Amino acid sequence: MPWTKFLIETKEPGFDEHPDKIKRKLNVSESIRETLYQVLGKDERIFVMGQGVDDYTGMFGMTLNLHKKYGKKRVFDTPLSENALTGIASGAAICGMRPVYFHNRPDFLLLAMDQIVNHASKYSYIFGGELQVPLVIVAVIGRGWGSGAQHSQALHGLFMHIPGLRLVMPSTAYDAKGLLVRSIADNNPVLFIEHRWLFKHQSYVPRELYSIPFGKGLIRREGKDVTVVGISYMVIEALRAAEKLKEQGCDIEVIDLRTLKPLDVEIIINSVKKTGHLIIADTDWGIAGAASEIAAVVADQGFRYLKAPIKRITWPDIPIPSSYVLEEAFYPGADDIINTAADLMKGQS
Repeated sequence: MPWTKFLIETKEPGFDEHPDKIKRKLNVSESIRETLYQVLGKDERIFVMGQGVDDYTGMFGMTLNLHKKYGKKRVFDTPLSENALTGIASGAAICGMRPVYFHNRPDFLLLAMDQIVNHASKYSYIFGGELQVPLVIVAVIGRGWGSGAQHSQALHGLFMHIPGLRLVMPSTAYDAKGLLVRSIADNNPVLFIEHRWLFKHQSYVPRELYSIPFGKGLIRREGKDVTVVGISYMVIEALRAAEKLKEQGCDIEVIDLRTLKPLDVEIIINSVKKTGHLIIADTDWGIAGAASEIAAVVADQGFRYLKAPIKRITWPDIPIPSSYVLEEAFYPGADDIINTAADLMKGQS
């Protein structure tokens, strides 16, 4: 596979920094589209499928006009039959293809749970590693479209529970490209989840293909008082909170995990060792979710470093509302991080 020569670890120049001679910014949607355009041209085994991938919006712009370049045999719309189509994608992967299946929203993944949980994630184990399933499933989470309880869920905590799945959640356009390249090249099923609000945020993205390894988190902002582990869009909210907290004399360190499976435990423990305080900010429910798992890992491996209880910032334990006014009350943000960090530091005064 000629494009695998790009599968080397790269170092991001910074959240908003750029090399002197390159001043190019993309948002997550543009970054993913560029990545697909490039890899489709380098490997005929790769194809893109999903509801609306060839329509005029191109899945929020991620697949826009790809079918015009590569044809409808490699970029094609799929019917409303998620479980069957996920089975077809898994079968294609087993037979040597590398499908990228856009499920639009994670809610629709619930209709494909049998294929994802019982088949794609288990085949390699069942067959002793002799069988591979290089399948990438893409879904978009987010808020602000009034889709309500059945079309606004995140659900990554549920999929984090499943052995055999890799779980990717980038927070920048740079990471989206590098992690998507890695996901397509990986021989395991990968669930690639982006947040819709990240389509508003731009960051530096090289034109060439590059790869980011799984299980390697990143310190987005160094600090000494409180560690804030952000998941997906909550990294952005944590960075916003950091600016306001700085004015209050509280210096928070912001960690971007980038992947939940595998999870970079080392970067979290090392940060907590330095700060003694931990806040986990997630865009999902808290009960038995990703934030709960991270808290359990730190309690197990880093309890002696903690100066105060671990705090989780997650959704309330109710279905997601449709009303924009209720959404504002439902979804946590920078203010929740600010108040939680301030309370932690108050307890140390």
